Amino acid sequence: MYIKNFLLLICFLFITNCSTSQSMKPEDFKDQKPRLIIEEYLSGNVQAWGILQNRSGKVIRQFSADLDGKWDGKKLILDEKFNWNDGEIQNRQWQITKIDEHNYEGTAGDVVGTAKGYSYGPAFKFEYVLLVPVKGREIKITFDDWIFMQDERVAINRATMTKFGIKVAELTVMFVKD
Repeated sequence: MYIKNFLLLICFLFITNCSTSQSMKPEDFKDQKPRLIIEEYLSGNVQAWGILQNRSGKVIRQFSADLDGKWDGKKLILDEKFNWNDGEIQNRQWQITKIDEHNYEGTAGDVVGTAKGYSYGPAFKFEYVLLVPVKGREIKITFDDWIFMQDERVAINRATMTKFGIKVAELTVMFVKD
């Protein structure tokens, strides 16, 4: 009896945790300021600092990053160089296409398929699957990535990383535009 009730409670918590009915949507920020226009903010040089936390919240890695973006009127080419505190250097080049005022698509060498981006007010949401190297192999991790513009120079990024719908890590980044 106790085991059955316990399992029902676990199932209920799992189902309610996975529900998206109360999750944030980019449109929730449509009337807020300042407006984050991602292709403008990420054009030129941007510095970043961040932490990676495991699912229990423990900081497991830190990094600094240099970002250099070039906007050609339709596509943003964004070169990222991450300097991890354990000595690893990681490079990524994003190609982000503006579809319309609120929608974007992006690709990168280690992104599976196409990333989907949504921009409203100070918020930019990016959804994608990233191939993450782990012990000599690559695993697919889903990113729910949010950037919030604070002012013309500062933005804060919060990404939740999941595998099979279960949170495996979180990433917090502070961006400062030169």
